[in-house]
This record gives sequence, structure tokens and C-alpha cells, in this order.
Amino acid sequence: MVHSTSLQRRRLITACACGVPLAWLGISTRASAQECGQILGVGSRSVFTNAVSADQVEAAAAQQYLQLKQEAGSKRALAPNDHPQLARLRAIGERIVPIAMECNPRARQWKWEFNLIGSNQINAFCMPGGKIAFYTGILENLRLNDDEVAMVMGHEIAHALQEHAREQMGKSMATRGVLEIGAALLGLGNGARMLGDLGAQLLSLKFGRDDETQADRIGLVLGARAGYAPKAGITLWEKMSAANKGAPPQFLSTHPSSPNRIQDIRTALAKVEPLYERAPKPARRFEPAQPRASKQG
Repeated sequence: MVHSTSLQRRRLITACACGVPLAWLGISTRASAQECGQILGVGSRSVFTNAVSADQVEAAAAQQYLQLKQEAGSKRALAPNDHPQLARLRAIGERIVPIAMECNPRARQWKWEFNLIGSNQINAFCMPGGKIAFYTGILENLRLNDDEVAMVMGHEIAHALQEHAREQMGKSMATRGVLEIGAALLGLGNGARMLGDLGAQLLSLKFGRDDETQADRIGLVLGARAGYAPKAGITLWEKMSAANKGAPPQFLSTHPSSPNRIQDIRTALAKVEPLYERAPKPARRFEPAQPRASKQG
């Protein structure tokens, strides 16, 4: 998840149902999955991913997402459909989602949804099943342009394609004992309680450095193929670094430090830029969000 560690450490992360399809990562569409996996150093999923079913994770996410929308609506913080920044998010998403669906067959069945929540948090997330939300804080405080928004969105969706949240939830369930896992997978436990537990985990999961690096790299590809400049990944993290002054050094954090993150993106650009050069570009560009005098959250 892309977020400001100085403002918000809570995790609203993604998960998906199947393995890591990598054929779309290569410079040539004829490249094998193994070759493509080597291009950006994307690894395979963990055995812990299978400890919880994708259906359960997606159902819990849908429930949690609905609750978040209802809470935001009650505070008049849920942007209406005619909000210009929500229109912007949906326009960018319409270009990225078809590419995501190419790499994950299950994603073709997701009911993708985009919402904008009024809050000063520098944060964005994509829940399992394609439930995406941005906070106004990340758009306004960082003055993100369309390319940078696409990098954030690609990063969040990439977590889903890599099943990072499902893996972390599987590890968490494993610590609760084999018998409880077996009962949950066989549907012998309390279904409502199970969904509630999974939904609560979605609010607190944290990813490791490798997960964040993979999401950065795949996010570059998603954005580039959608026609957004991957070099925006550099300016995005420069802005994030400025917003995160006082954050702990890399060895004290599960996340790559901004300088290391930026360097990794610079290294990947040579492999991703050709995808951007060949991609059709968006016909419309949107203006960055303007900071407001007062914000919620």
C-alpha cells in the first residue's frame, strides 16, 4: 500500500485468488512466463496463500468496503459521482483494469469499484475483488498528476495480483492452529464471524520489503501499458519522501526506504519504458487536485 508512514500506518491491502501470471511483464509478448518473471525480478507466491480461500477473502473485503463507504457517507466524506477527482480516478482505472484482467483470470469476475473519500490521510488501497479507494489527502497534499496517480493505482492493484494480503492472512491463520484452519476451510465454523475476522485483518495487515518492491515494479508495468509515464514513479516517491520526513531508516522498517525505492525504480525504467512508448496514450488529462483550507480525517 502506498501511504504516508508519518500520518497513517493502517493497512488496507489487496488480495486475489490465483497464482502469479507473468507473461504480460515482458518486452516481447512471446516471452515465456519464466523469462518475464526474470525481467523485473518478480517472485512466486508463498505456500501460505492457500491457507485461506480467495472466495472468503473477497467476501470479507466486500463486507469491509461496504462498511467503509457507509461510514464515509454518514460523515459526508464519500465523493459524489460528479466529483471531478472521482471522475479522474475512474478514467485512469478504466485504462489500467483491462490490463490487470489480462494477467489474472479471476480479476475478470471482480466487480471493480472506485471511490474517493474525503480525508487528510495520504493513502490509497485496493481491496480483494477490485474495491479501490483513494483519500483526498494523497491527491491534494502531494498534488499528484495523472501519471503519478496511475503509479499509485498500479501499485495497489499489483498487491492484489501478487496475492500479498491473502498470503499474510494465511500466515496469521496458520498461527491459530491447523484445526481452526481446517474448520474454516470446510465451512464448519461461524461464517459471519469468519468474515468479520478476515475483514478486521484487512485493516491491519503489513507487507514486507519484498512485497512492496514487487508491487512497485508491477505497478510500473501496469501504468506504462495503460499509457502513463513510468518515470512518474520517481517523482511520486520523491513527494512521498518529503511527506514522510522523520520516518524510520530502512533497517527499522518493513518498507524500502524512499531513496532505495527510487533507485530500484530507476533501474527498472529501462525495461519498462518500451512498454510505455508502444502504449496508446490517454486522450484526456485531468488537473491535479487543489489543497483545501480544511480537510476531514
